[in-house]
Amino acid sequence: MDGNLKFELLFKDRIGIVYDIARLMCGQSLNIVAMEVEQKNGFAKISIEIEKQEHNLDKASLLALFATLPQIESQVELRHLPQERRQRWFRTLFDGMSEGIISVDARGMINTINNVACRTLGLTYESIIDRHISEISPKDSILLDCLQKRIPVSRRKSLVTSTGRVEFYGSAKPINDSRGNFVGAVLLINNLKEVKEMVDAVSTPLSVTFDDFLGESPAMKNLITFARKIADTGTIVSITGESGTGKELFARALHFESGRPGPFIPINCAALPEALIESELFGYVDGAFTGARKKGKPGLFEAAGDGTIFLDEIGDMPPGPQAKILRVLQDGLVRRIGGFEEIPVNARVITATNKNLREMVQEKRFREDLFYRINVLTVQIPPLRERLMDISLLAKDFLRQFNRKLGKPGQTIGTDAMAKLYNYTWPGNVRELKNMIERASVLSDTDHIGGEAIRPSHETLHRFNRNCAVLSENGGGSLKRHIGSLETKILMETLNATPSIRQAAKMLGLSHTALLKKIDKYQLSCGNKKDRWNENTPGVF
Repeated sequence: MDGNLKFELLFKDRIGIVYDIARLMCGQSLNIVAMEVEQKNGFAKISIEIEKQEHNLDKASLLALFATLPQIESQVELRHLPQERRQRWFRTLFDGMSEGIISVDARGMINTINNVACRTLGLTYESIIDRHISEISPKDSILLDCLQKRIPVSRRKSLVTSTGRVEFYGSAKPINDSRGNFVGAVLLINNLKEVKEMVDAVSTPLSVTFDDFLGESPAMKNLITFARKIADTGTIVSITGESGTGKELFARALHFESGRPGPFIPINCAALPEALIESELFGYVDGAFTGARKKGKPGLFEAAGDGTIFLDEIGDMPPGPQAKILRVLQDGLVRRIGGFEEIPVNARVITATNKNLREMVQEKRFREDLFYRINVLTVQIPPLRERLMDISLLAKDFLRQFNRKLGKPGQTIGTDAMAKLYNYTWPGNVRELKNMIERASVLSDTDHIGGEAIRPSHETLHRFNRNCAVLSENGGGSLKRHIGSLETKILMETLNATPSIRQAAKMLGLSHTALLKKIDKYQLSCGNKKDRWNENTPGVF
């Protein structure tokens, strides 16, 4: 109670301290409101609250009275008892949480509620605390269900409060003490709007930075130094490089380093049908064409806001949209299809291509004015064959990733395998290296990856062609028999190259059940260790 006097008394620990204090207070007709005892290092610390009344002793008189207690070491006045400090701390902690929290005792009386829950319910702390939960939420109460059934209860709810309608997801759980006795329940409240924002944040791809690029070669180091310098300029950047060098990842890193608040929106110009390019990029107004949305639709340039538009494979963009892109880059304005309003846009533009745009300009397949407009700052990503010293770093990093993904112990790449990687020409660049390391990780039965596990895609194709040649040499027979024979050879080769049926199914792009059916169809079975799988010998699965 406000106005009560609170003290901390320190004694050498002994039996009867609490009794002595109670007897002394009783002799003075003083009422003890609360008392806490803490024993430590041979001392007893007593925190006590005395009810203050008009005829009671004042503070100085009480301190003098406490001094008469046997073996007392010190006495001081307190503003708050330890229990009050703990309660204030827990209240501050709960109020700082992003979720709403309400707890009740076994009778259903509310004993804890934080600010978030108060705001969600549209009520104040004083109007909720120490009331029965049925008074706050008389219908369809999640906490009441949890109390009655003594099991976890979760569901979506909608409330109409003084500030409007609120939708939230509530999850209630029973509370048991250390002996397993039921003592109450707690409800966690999550605003559905905040849940949606959290889901969107989790589903959004992680940001890529230049720190994610592995490379010790001078070419990559100089490139990243240059890219960091131009990242926050807002100027158009043209990224060129062969397929598989990581042009989109580089563009994402540029966007991240720029600090622009808007989103990164990638657009594959080669994948968009010509009829849809303009409506996707620039949007349209209501009634612009049959099937158009009512009220129209903003284009991706508008949606990007203060972010970045990434025009990938811009060399494959048809001539018509090229002219409109040029106008957007020059004027910073877009006009929706069927509309007249000029809409300002502020998105930064990054383009990428694996084609020689200068040759395309000479062949009249790419606009010359657009070519010079997008080539303000050019970033040329070197192919992997020109940065051989980075192969070891990249290969080991990819292997660590696939080991975690496949649940394998840490594998190592042998010197013969590494030599094979260094001597390869890498037409598919880093993407091909990543695929090759994944293939090697899957095919290797041991922790050591040897040269035989490093198989470029053309070797796999050569094997397929070799099987086709064998079929051709055999000649005759129906197409169905030829296909069956080829499928059998592929199945046996894959099964013999992998440690389990499940991994073989993954390598073939089949489900585990589908591969088992094919094994049964062609009567394949386990054989000796050299050729584990054989044909025409019934097996047991």
